[in-house]
Amino acid sequence: MQNHNDSKTVTEFILLGLTDRPELQYILFVVFLGIYILTLLVNLGMIVLIKVDPRLHTPMYFFLTNLAFVDLCYSSNATPKMLANFLSERKSISFASCFMQCYIFIALLLTEYYMLAAMAYDRYVAICSPLHYTVKMSRRVCICLVTFPYIYGFSDGLLQSILTFRLSFCRSNVINHFYCADPPLIKLSCSDTYVKEHAMFISAGFNLSNSLAIILIFYAFILVAILRIHSAEGRRKAFSTCGSHMMAVTLFYGTLFCMYVRPPTDKSVEESKIIAVFYTFVSPVLNPLIYSLRNRDVKAALRNVLRRNLRKKMVSNIS
Repeated sequence: MQNHNDSKTVTEFILLGLTDRPELQYILFVVFLGIYILTLLVNLGMIVLIKVDPRLHTPMYFFLTNLAFVDLCYSSNATPKMLANFLSERKSISFASCFMQCYIFIALLLTEYYMLAAMAYDRYVAICSPLHYTVKMSRRVCICLVTFPYIYGFSDGLLQSILTFRLSFCRSNVINHFYCADPPLIKLSCSDTYVKEHAMFISAGFNLSNSLAIILIFYAFILVAILRIHSAEGRRKAFSTCGSHMMAVTLFYGTLFCMYVRPPTDKSVEESKIIAVFYTFVSPVLNPLIYSLRNRDVKAALRNVLRRNLRKKMVSNIS
């Protein structure tokens, strides 16, 4: 590992990864490679399935396509480098690559916050204003609701990343993480981190609480509307409409709630590595599975696609 004294500037970083035990490196490589391949398959499969089946060309599945795309990019941001480091003795990453990894991570994290909030609004309109759903959720409205999370996420992500990489790194270049994350990077700085730390806490606290508050407010209205439904079957259908989204929200926010809203101590960095495994690997692979396994439309579309492909194969074999 390469250390730098005060007269030198860091040009690359060393990622310590999840563990320094050599006997676990190959095992972890196989495990995370399998999870990553599954993530690619289920998210790409969800996007293609929604694209090819006209019955899934609705606002809800439009948002789901974008959520799958964000999850796909989110996982692909850190995983390839992490997998390469499992098999490499020198686990280095260039300064520019570290900046891009940190930037894309923050940007996609913020994008997913507000993408889930937009999906909550879609469910609110579907249940509370079903007769006006097609008007309120027109294509133009859907595009605006999807565009905002990307613009806001990548703008705030750029600001946070610039604040991080404007710091001077001259003590050490060893990052105690498996990707370039803000808290361990701040610990390496030999300059004043007051502005960056407070900007990070304000951004994380505001966006986490703001997006979650939006979701909870919409679900409060949804709950009131569902309780007004007299038939048990009607209430069950309304709850099932929101079930997948609520599970995705619980999974995502449950693992992130305390991620940045704490000082960057040694203990918090170690804890953040464990939490990061969940939102980098577990959440992106579970989201499409949650929506597909609990959704009859998705399962029906998948059966139709498989049936069509099977018929084509049989016809080609006969001919």
